[in-house]
Amino acid sequence: MANSNTDKRITLAWSGASGAPYGLRLLECLLAADYEVYLLISSAARVVLATEHGLKLPAGPDAAKAALIEHLNAPTDKLVVCGKEDWFSPVASGSAAPKKMVVCPCSAGSLAAIAHGMSDNLAERAADVVLKERGQLLLVVRETPFSTLHLENMLKLSQMGVTIMPAAPGFYHQPQTIEDLVDFMVARILDHLGIEQVLVPRWGYDQRK
Repeated sequence: MANSNTDKRITLAWSGASGAPYGLRLLECLLAADYEVYLLISSAARVVLATEHGLKLPAGPDAAKAALIEHLNAPTDKLVVCGKEDWFSPVASGSAAPKKMVVCPCSAGSLAAIAHGMSDNLAERAADVVLKERGQLLLVVRETPFSTLHLENMLKLSQMGVTIMPAAPGFYHQPQTIEDLVDFMVARILDHLGIEQVLVPRWGYDQRK
């Protein structure tokens, strides 16, 4: 797709795993970094978002976008909320999809579907597109403990070049709030995407000062 802004487009999918605050904070940071974000939200993700964050999103893509824009006080022209079966969305085709995608949080079910190329919904298809186009795919897996099947699926995807990032925040920055823990994970995601961030101090720098 001929577009001078191609390198500032990204697909973000929210699955039904626990960890909705990670996805919401990541969306906020991506929009603040002036990225055009194609957001894919599963039905289960809406339930989890309401349960864990108290944010109830309307079912329609346009209404959900309006609610998120209001909640985050973000620019309206950078967010595209896609329907679950919007097969005409750019993310569904290798000729138009962003080259970067993050599933955050990523459930074990989404992990399995992506590992086996199921493409039963738009999020799975978008991940399949990124894989076949040799793009960058990050999966922020939220499950514990991992079964052998989970581990096998992660190994399979890792061998394809997918970055597996379990939602496992660190504590060396001495977090004081839940938001501090969320920011730790989001900062690591942004690092791997090559997006500048100052959410948390880097190991070794502040300690030496």
